[in-house]
Amino acid sequence: MALEPLAEALPPYAADVARNLLTLERETLLSEPQKWGAFLASACAVAQPAVLRAVEAAAIAAGLPDDVRAAAKGAAAIMAQNNIYFRALSLLNNQEYRRLRSGLRMAIAFNPGVPKDDFDLWCVAASAIHGCPDCLDAHEGALRQRGAPAAQVQAALRIAAVTHAASRVLAAEAAASG
Repeated sequence: MALEPLAEALPPYAADVARNLLTLERETLLSEPQKWGAFLASACAVAQPAVLRAVEAAAIAAGLPDDVRAAAKGAAAIMAQNNIYFRALSLLNNQEYRRLRSGLRMAIAFNPGVPKDDFDLWCVAASAIHGCPDCLDAHEGALRQRGAPAAQVQAALRIAAVTHAASRVLAAEAAASG
């Protein structure tokens, strides 16, 4: 299993996270590109070096092509921008900002170079990590409108949650040791 070294790097108190990582590696609700793209977009969204390196190595070992890896990273990048902007709009009481054009480039969202369902799943994963309700609703809604089952969206959310947890555990361990 490609994520086994990452799971083994987690301390005993994170045994559930380690088991969940290995279970999600065997996830069958998503295609292989969807699954590994969700892992990679999530790892990029958290940006913890050890997890990002381990996930990217696992994605490469699983045969995820360069262009698909680039699109997953692109999903994380555009969501890093959009999640902050649109989450701020949702937090502001002044609704005038919602009526204004964002003025932000986001061409990759319209032409990601991969199937839209894959890209939207990766955007859901990154948006869950960043906590943007508007982006979560927009990408989940687009997926459901195109017929994606709720179980696929949930699988991407689980991957985001577990990748985030592994990242936070390793970051905490690194902080505590030094």
